[in-house]
Amino acid sequence: MNLRSLIVAVLLVLAGCATAPRAPVEAPQVMIAPSTWQQVDREIIDASQSATEQTKIYARGAMEYWRTRVYQLTEENFIPWFSSYWTQEWLSMKVSWYTLSAQGEQDASEKRLAAYLLEAYQEKVLAPAAVEIDPDAILSLASAFYVDILKEELQKISQRHGVPIAQLNGRIQKVPAIALGPPSARDASLYQVIRIESLDKLPAYAALVDKVHKAGGEKGVDSTENAMAPVARRASRRMEAEMAPRGAASAVAAAAGKLAGGLITVGVAGIRALIQASDRPDSEALIRSSLGNTFDKAWAKLLQNPQSGVMAGTLYMAGQIEGNLAKTAQPPVGLSAGTVEWQPTESTNKQTNP
Repeated sequence: MNLRSLIVAVLLVLAGCATAPRAPVEAPQVMIAPSTWQQVDREIIDASQSATEQTKIYARGAMEYWRTRVYQLTEENFIPWFSSYWTQEWLSMKVSWYTLSAQGEQDASEKRLAAYLLEAYQEKVLAPAAVEIDPDAILSLASAFYVDILKEELQKISQRHGVPIAQLNGRIQKVPAIALGPPSARDASLYQVIRIESLDKLPAYAALVDKVHKAGGEKGVDSTENAMAPVARRASRRMEAEMAPRGAASAVAAAAGKLAGGLITVGVAGIRALIQASDRPDSEALIRSSLGNTFDKAWAKLLQNPQSGVMAGTLYMAGQIEGNLAKTAQPPVGLSAGTVEWQPTESTNKQTNP
């Protein structure tokens, strides 16, 4: 190739590189009939109701697992700790101190012992269980499960009716899923909740979780304290009854001298150990009964309460989505919009206002 041909080739290549890229051709808007949009809205409602029912099954399974772990850890960690001789000795010392510092307060030792046992129960049972799962985690997991199912169903609805996903996205941007504002950050559309990578990153969802927590109070602390009360009452009264003989034995030991006094103290300790051992089956039965009954009631409330339970986030979003779409949705097949008004199901009969 001669020099002139080489120069021409280089110039052609440079001219091609300098050519501005063509703008992408936007797909034309597909005209969607109003009746089709009505049917789409109706099917989103159906999808939401179906997703809610599936989420209920998921949430119950997760709550069953949490309950099993709490019962296992109660048997493995808390009951053996409470029933041990040295724990009982330590609790006796605490009851003695509570009694001396009560200053006339009624049942002071029982209340303070119950609070101490509650701390131990949190440390030995509830905290280890929460490493795996707890109601707070189930609340978020259930909401995410509901959103994932709804996201898949929206894709199917788009394909079924030939509605471009971009146009469907534009429509669901106008459908509120969370409405807790102002400020506007506490609001989120259906589009936002299905597009976010994780619900926990959405400020409006954080506001919803906060609302659920406020509705539930201290997440079961009061009920656990009630469960500890009979356990603490029994232990406190037994320990207080033991304190008088224990004080008399100490006085005799002091008068008998160092060697004999030590033997008397060991003898008294042995007797206390026998008393505690004989009382152990009754104490353990009381713990199982009191904690079990109270825990089961709290567990049922966490599962079933639509404002403060593990389904509260799901039910709130479903209520918002279905309630707003019901205004434009086509009535179910076989019903006339002029004769029978569509009503939200029980799963959607929640607060549609913040």
